[in-house]
Amino acid sequence: MIDRRAPEELSDDALAALSGADATRPLSLYLHVPFCATRCGYCDFNTYTAGELGSSSSPQSWMEGVRAELDHASSLLDSGRPVSTIFVGGGTPSLLGGDGLADLLGAVRHSFTLAPGAEVTTESNPESTSPEFFTTLREAGFTRISLGMQSAATHVLRVLERTHTPGRALDAAREAAAAGFEHLNLDLIYGTPGERDEDLDASLDAVLSVPVDHVSAYALIVEDGTRFARKVRRGEVPMPDDDVLAARYEMIDARLTAAGMSWYEVSNWARADSVGMPIPDSVCRHNEAYWRSDDWWGIGPGAHSHVNGVRWWNQKHPATYSASLAAGSLPIGGSEILSDDDRHTEAVMLRLRMRDGLAAAELSVDERGRADDAVAKGLLVSDGERYVLTDAGRLLADGITRDILVD
Repeated sequence: MIDRRAPEELSDDALAALSGADATRPLSLYLHVPFCATRCGYCDFNTYTAGELGSSSSPQSWMEGVRAELDHASSLLDSGRPVSTIFVGGGTPSLLGGDGLADLLGAVRHSFTLAPGAEVTTESNPESTSPEFFTTLREAGFTRISLGMQSAATHVLRVLERTHTPGRALDAAREAAAAGFEHLNLDLIYGTPGERDEDLDASLDAVLSVPVDHVSAYALIVEDGTRFARKVRRGEVPMPDDDVLAARYEMIDARLTAAGMSWYEVSNWARADSVGMPIPDSVCRHNEAYWRSDDWWGIGPGAHSHVNGVRWWNQKHPATYSASLAAGSLPIGGSEILSDDDRHTEAVMLRLRMRDGLAAAELSVDERGRADDAVAKGLLVSDGERYVLTDAGRLLADGITRDILVD
């Protein structure tokens, strides 16, 4: 049974679970930067432009809140527990500049110890980067850059309301590589209304022309409450077509595989070794922490956390978030304690999306029977110990999960 609590409160059981978390389990930190220069029409993330915030919040008050929340997290989790991965997301973290992001990583180091070989990633908008920006990040200790490219087609970027020019993402990737970053990701969005096969081909040509070792590709999803959703409702743009999305996914997978990359999660590809397996150093270990249900603490407005079966989420508005921390309280917006059934459902949903697949031992007898039905349909393969999505199954991963879990 999920135990839902009032805002700004964690139950005694939840606090006990946090302090009793296994110190040998990997720990990750996500840091949310809620600021954007403009809001993209398809985006439903917890972000704010300067005009939306007005005088109610600032990067300075946000940073003070972040430092306070890091100290709270360190105290509750035991500051001796090392951090294996850090991911700075948003929003647009690169709006903080190289020095601002270096200060953010310094705040983490003040409260936590980084594990040897820790992965430290930041998202960056190509338009707010420069050679000096990447040099500063590399010297500060960042190990990985994720750039939001989305498409190489100007008209596709226009529909998405992205402000960068197509070539800027490629220049930024080269600048990051020149600064010493060996691990670079480019994000693509496919299935945007008006996108043609040749547009996607051109985007993939562009991605493969620069020294990236990781690509994330996501189907455009129409999220309620966004400008894009309102345009769809008014008939100004069509809803993305499922058949087109499936065909585009197959195009992406074929091109990236032929170029020496390999999928390790349904929407993510990494550089592969000589036998076609993803190279561990090129895989995003932070994202793997989510899919394995490891422990992570989300720092910042609206950030979500999961530690030892407790999940909670922060208050969304930066001003409210900072005010709670200034008053000495955690900025909790809500929480839940996951039951065994909840954990099982999440394990099936998340692990089945990964190339390693799902252990048969995780499933009940009835669930294994339904998984075997998917094997018979060519959607899963099994060696008796694990179930893994086939190429066809990757297109239907969510439906396969629902079919396995249904009572």
